[in-house]
Formats: sequence, C-alpha cells, structure tokens
Amino acid sequence: MTTRVIVLNGGSSSGKSGIARCLQAVLPDPWLTLGVDTLIGAMPAAVDEGIDFAGDGGVSVGSGFRRLEDAWMAGVAAMVRAGARVVIDDVFLGGAASQQRWRDALDGLEVLWVGVRCDGAVAAGRETARGDRVAGMAEAQAEIVHRGVVYDVEVDTGVNEALACARVIASAIGR
Repeated sequence: MTTRVIVLNGGSSSGKSGIARCLQAVLPDPWLTLGVDTLIGAMPAAVDEGIDFAGDGGVSVGSGFRRLEDAWMAGVAAMVRAGARVVIDDVFLGGAASQQRWRDALDGLEVLWVGVRCDGAVAAGRETARGDRVAGMAEAQAEIVHRGVVYDVEVDTGVNEALACARVIASAIGR
C-alpha cells in the first residue's frame, strides 16, 4: 500500500506549515495541505461550545467544535479515498486521544505519522515574530501535543530547516 496521508503533529509555531510547503516541493506527486488552521478559518465566528483561546496561550475546545472537526476529518479522509494525497497539519491538544480520532477517520489508509518537535523557547520566538498567535500558545503546546502519541518519524525544526525536515519525511514514505 502507498502512503497517501502524512500527518504532521506539533505545537503552534513548531514549523509544520513550512514543512508541509516543502513536502509539496520535494514529493514527486501532487499533495494537498490541510491544517487545523484551515478548519478554524472555515468556521463561523460564533459556534456554540466552539474553540476558545485564553490570554495565557491555553486553548480549549467544546462539543460544537468537535462536531465540526469530526465532519472535517471525515471529509479529509473521503478526499484521500477519492484519490488525493494529503498532508495534514494539526495540533494534538489531546495527545494520544487526538491521534486516535485521526486513526479512526483514516482507518484503512496508509498514514505516515510525523512528530514535529521544536524547543518551546524557539517556538515562542517564532510566535512573537509572527504576531498572529496568542502569546504563550507555542510554549504551552511544545510538549503536551506529543504526550502518548506514536510516530513513524520525528523531526526537530529547532535544529533543522523545514526543507531538511521535509526530506527526512519524504525518505520515510514507503519504508
């Protein structure tokens, strides 16, 4: 079976989006990139029990967000089943439970699970430079998103550029 899904999991500002763009450049076939930011951007401004960003960088999601996320995950899986190759850029706020939700949605598909690590202080510096995130989010998520998650490959954007990380990931496809 050929890998048709690459799931990148890492905290905010860890470098997932940059790696996803580099994967699109280095992989021989076309790959779509879809991320949790895509989902959040597509949501209406008001969702009962949606997603809340605390002033200290904490993020909490409610049942309304989960319902829409479940539908989105099923839609991403349907795209793959219809022939698309997809790089998923996500933040597993629930650690292993978040991975299990994707495992359920992607059941029967060949998935490469990738941990995108970055030291919290480095990610916090990126967060400040970006200016589009709640301060503290990167540091708060740097480790918690990896708790209990099982990966096929891990990369560290604190010590490697996105392109080097993408090449490591690309070489892991089909192993």
